[in-house]
Amino acid sequence: MTAAVLLMSGARTPELPPPLPLAVHHAAASPTVTATTPRTLVVSVVGKVAEPGLVTVTPGARVADALAAAGGAVTGANLATINLARKLSDGEQIYVDIPIPPGMAAGGQAASSRLDLNTATAAQLEELPGVGEVTAQRILEWRADHGGFTSVDQLLDVSGIGDTRLADIRGRVTVSAAG
Repeated sequence: MTAAVLLMSGARTPELPPPLPLAVHHAAASPTVTATTPRTLVVSVVGKVAEPGLVTVTPGARVADALAAAGGAVTGANLATINLARKLSDGEQIYVDIPIPPGMAAGGQAASSRLDLNTATAAQLEELPGVGEVTAQRILEWRADHGGFTSVDQLLDVSGIGDTRLADIRGRVTVSAAG
C-alpha cells in the first residue's frame, strides 16, 4: 500500500548508497599483535594516591608497579589490605584505602558471585585482600588435607589467617558442598 501511495503521489523511491569497499589487511602496514600478548596493560588506580586515574604498565607488572605509576600512596594511606605483589590484568581497578563499591570485586571487575573456597584456584585466592601466593597455597593445602571447607570460619585454621584477615575477606568468599 505504501508503494501505491508513493506511485500515486509521484514521490521517488530513495536511492540506496553504493556498497562500501571491503577492508583489506596490509601486512606491511601494521605490526601483528596477538590478543594473548598485549604490549601494555591499562589499569585504573583510585583512592588515596597522588595521581588517581589510568596508568599504563607492562605485562607481568604487579599492583605495586601500578601504585608507583599513580605517584604512590598519599601519606597515611593504609596499604595493608592490598596485595602489592599480585600480578595485574588489563582493565582492572585498584582501590587504595577506600571501600570497594558494592558489586565490584577486588580487581575492579563486576562481581557475579562470591569466591567458592572449595573450587577456587590459587590465582583466584590471591585476588582476596591480604592473600598472597603463600597464603593461597596454604588454603589449597588445607582444603586438600581436610576434604574441603564446610564453613568460611575454617579459614582461621589456615596458617597466616587471623581474625582481621578473615574479617577482610569474609564477605567475598563462600563455601559449597565440600569434596
